[in-house]
Amino acid sequence: MSLDFSSLLWVLLAFLALQPLLTGRWYTMRRAQSIRAIERGHGTRVITMIHRQEKAGLFGFSVGRHIDLEDAQTIIAAIKETPADVPIDLILHTPGGLVLAAMQIARAVEAHPAKVTVYVPVYAMSGGTLIALAADEIVMGEFSMLGPIDPQIGGLPAASIVKARDSKPISDVWDLTVVLADVSEKALAQVKKGAVELLTPRIDLASAEALAEKLAGGHWTHDYALTAKEAGELGLPVKIGLPSDVLELMKLYPQPVQRSGVEYLPIDLPRQRRM
Repeated sequence: MSLDFSSLLWVLLAFLALQPLLTGRWYTMRRAQSIRAIERGHGTRVITMIHRQEKAGLFGFSVGRHIDLEDAQTIIAAIKETPADVPIDLILHTPGGLVLAAMQIARAVEAHPAKVTVYVPVYAMSGGTLIALAADEIVMGEFSMLGPIDPQIGGLPAASIVKARDSKPISDVWDLTVVLADVSEKALAQVKKGAVELLTPRIDLASAEALAEKLAGGHWTHDYALTAKEAGELGLPVKIGLPSDVLELMKLYPQPVQRSGVEYLPIDLPRQRRM
């Protein structure tokens, strides 16, 4: 049976359309195998929240993810179905997201009777850090990052909006700024209260309030990189040193190849010995 050019073209288009789906299925299978291996090795229940850009859909479009209510619903269900005496390993890789969803997840983490360890292979910013505050232990790599949990109002730091309002006589302040500052003050108070709630089971109230103020009070820019060393110095239960199986799992959440400008070859040990 011979194929003309138009038939070959349709076959090629079908392959290009299906390739992202087949690749996604392959990565899903590999991730399940890797997660099961971590569970057996650590004796824990593994839950992941990995927000990366991945090829999705028929034509491989890339989508970005943030913490949302769907994540909260799924993680809370996973935690609730975990037996009370089984420790949980929660692997976080996220730029943050909805404070409401992050607080829901954090409260579920705190409520689990057995030990909950949060692993941060690369970064868990904003809402990710808020979730980490509820953990019994935070395991980070040497270059992993947490971040401030200061709320953002319309894309602007709440603390800065309040500062802008207070920097001049109220009669000279635009009405919208006054409204935003009022909302900002409420948001700041709510996030600090939530952080104290998550921290007080492990540290005293005064220390929890001081730490909540430091993380949520607008002392840094929202994307400030809080290193493992700094987080430990602030009083968070940080341990440096990520297990190799967690790092291997992260390789199964690839970024779109066409978006990356980074390339490298595998180590050739025999060649290096010859040099």
